[in-house]
Amino acid sequence: MKWKTKDGGWSPYLAGALLGFLAIASAYATTVWMGKTNFLGASTTFVRAVGFIERFFSTAHVEANAYFNKEKVTLDWQFMLIIGLFIGALISSLTDKSFKLESVPPIWAERFGPSVWKRAVGAFLGGIVAMFGARMADGCPSGHGLSGMMQLSVSSLIAVALFFGVGMVVARLIYRRGKS
Repeated sequence: MKWKTKDGGWSPYLAGALLGFLAIASAYATTVWMGKTNFLGASTTFVRAVGFIERFFSTAHVEANAYFNKEKVTLDWQFMLIIGLFIGALISSLTDKSFKLESVPPIWAERFGPSVWKRAVGAFLGGIVAMFGARMADGCPSGHGLSGMMQLSVSSLIAVALFFGVGMVVARLIYRRGKS
């Protein structure tokens, strides 16, 4: 088995196997060591982190918000996990030498032009749609795709199929006119 691809990236088989081991280890650590019976996804963590930050500017608004009263507004282990994911991805891209800074990806520039502002607005609006979808699906694609599929959850199987299906349709609609 090759451990690297032709372009120097990680083998998808190695990365998949490592992800499987990590999923098993995280499920074990969460349920056995931490005593949790369920998992909250990244979308929940981001919303709580926003409430944590917002407290510095308007404590009264956070205290009056029904959602923030229901959920704890702290930087907890889940938020640290999100930071760890960023650091891990950075280390991974540095080790396989795929790291590069780009403000506008080539496929976007080819379809919509090199405007950084247009890309920023598109990314922001896409983030809103993704967050809305994650809240509506009661979990993000990563949560459903990794932990939900690992547990053979029917709702996750349906959610992942819809995430992929809608993603393919939207990508086709957005990028089809760029290639004539």
